Amino acid sequence: MKVQILGTGCAKCKALEQKVRLLNDTHTLNLEIEKVTDLQEIMKYGIMMTPGLVIDGVVKSSGFIPKDDQLLAWMKGTQ
Repeated sequence: MKVQILGTGCAKCKALEQKVRLLNDTHTLNLEIEKVTDLQEIMKYGIMMTPGLVIDGVVKSSGFIPKDDQLLAWMKGTQ
């Protein structure tokens, strides 16, 4: 599973990346995690606010940091 965190480096973007990486390590999910900072790439996903979270090419959230249980559900593929 590929997880992309979209953002140019704001505090929320960094916090989301840290949270995703921590959950990945804690729950041994073995995800491919990529930080996307290029504005042209971010715009391809059609989000207007960062941070954005994309899992396997599907935008799951933008403009806020989802709660841990929601992130886990998405990263485990149960939602």
